[in-house]
Amino acid sequence: MAITKEITPLEKSSVKLTLTVPKDELRPQYQDLITEYRKNVQLPGFRKGMVPQEVLERKYGEALKGEALGKIIEAAITEVFDNEALSRQERPLPYSRPELEGEPKLDFEQDLVFSLVYDVLPAVNIGTWKGFKVEVPGAEISGEDISRELEEVRERNAIVLDRDEGAAAANGDVVTVNYCEIGENGEVLPDSERQDFAFTLGTGYNIYKFDDDITGMKKNETREFTKAFPDDFSDPELAGKTKKIKVTLTALKEKKLPDLDDDFAQDVDEKYKTLDDLKNSIRSRMDNRLQQRLKDIKVSKILEKIMETTPVTLPESMIRVELEGRWRTLAQRFNSNVEGLMQMMAGSGQNLEEIQNEWRPAAEKALHSRLIVETLMEQEKLEASDEDVNAELETLAAESGAEIEEFKKYYQEENMQEYLKENIKERRLYDLLIAENNIITGKKEKYLDLMMNNG
Repeated sequence: MAITKEITPLEKSSVKLTLTVPKDELRPQYQDLITEYRKNVQLPGFRKGMVPQEVLERKYGEALKGEALGKIIEAAITEVFDNEALSRQERPLPYSRPELEGEPKLDFEQDLVFSLVYDVLPAVNIGTWKGFKVEVPGAEISGEDISRELEEVRERNAIVLDRDEGAAAANGDVVTVNYCEIGENGEVLPDSERQDFAFTLGTGYNIYKFDDDITGMKKNETREFTKAFPDDFSDPELAGKTKKIKVTLTALKEKKLPDLDDDFAQDVDEKYKTLDDLKNSIRSRMDNRLQQRLKDIKVSKILEKIMETTPVTLPESMIRVELEGRWRTLAQRFNSNVEGLMQMMAGSGQNLEEIQNEWRPAAEKALHSRLIVETLMEQEKLEASDEDVNAELETLAAESGAEIEEFKKYYQEENMQEYLKENIKERRLYDLLIAENNIITGKKEKYLDLMMNNG
């Protein structure tokens, strides 16, 4: 079709696309529809395929025109959006459904003009991105950090043994308990029972935080106690409430930590011959994590500077999808689905709209930053070749101890080569950003504080 188009920018990165289909093109498409119907329609007094057109139009005229209009509009939209010359700022976002404005009419005496409104990819005009001065904390790995990591490895390799008969539960013991809430008359409250729940006493890894309340208990002993939870308690469903709880200790074990010696290092992995080998490996892994964390901080601070010089108007559909994705991720962390998470939040007095309003600034910042990264990668013509992907796969395979062919097969089957290429391009951009800006080392922070701070 000889369609003409006009695109009018609107607010919040949306546009109005106005299409004009010449009147000379309308009648033939309408006629094609009539011809198709005449082949198949059956009316009393006429053989199949022999219904006169005027009879068909007299009986179904408006419906036929309506269907023809729909087909013409759909064909026109498809033709325009299939045109590769249409820029990204003119195409609808994948999650933005074009909406038809008004109610177009099919009139064979005049051109068909109709408009669609939809969100498009925001225009990103990069401002200054070089020469910024950003301050990044200093950090180094201390002997205390090494010892802490070593203790975690030691904990993972501990042997758990039954405590002697009559032993009393103490901090550090592994306890298994049955517990429930009980009512005023001693009845078990619905949905409060938990059987065979195991945790390390003193860690607080239980809903009611009853570590102190069951310390000193012996195997097969049962205790009932009342706990008042403060208003700022971590679980909103318990905050400010008082609960009567019944706990039975069903198993009591103790951890036997291995000695820190060469034998321990060899038990962790045969590649370590001495304890110093293990410590050096721990230091190396920690240093890699530290360097990556510092790089992330550098890039984040540089991007914040670029965002100040590069304003972007985000469409609502893009923000909505980002918020929905965060909601789904949170649900997965709670081993739930979106509906289940909403029910949990409702029990704490929060609703979806309130939570998403709280998340909105962070979501907008993440999208703003992402758009700048994608634009800069394109602007600087950063590429990743198949050879780059193969080298990346070899590195990943070596780090995991897997065969390279296994990695190649997995990434091919999952169609993840493009993901790897994007990842390589991003890292190259980040290296470029760091190289083109002035990084100043600021106040020194402890390793653990730096790694735990997600700000």
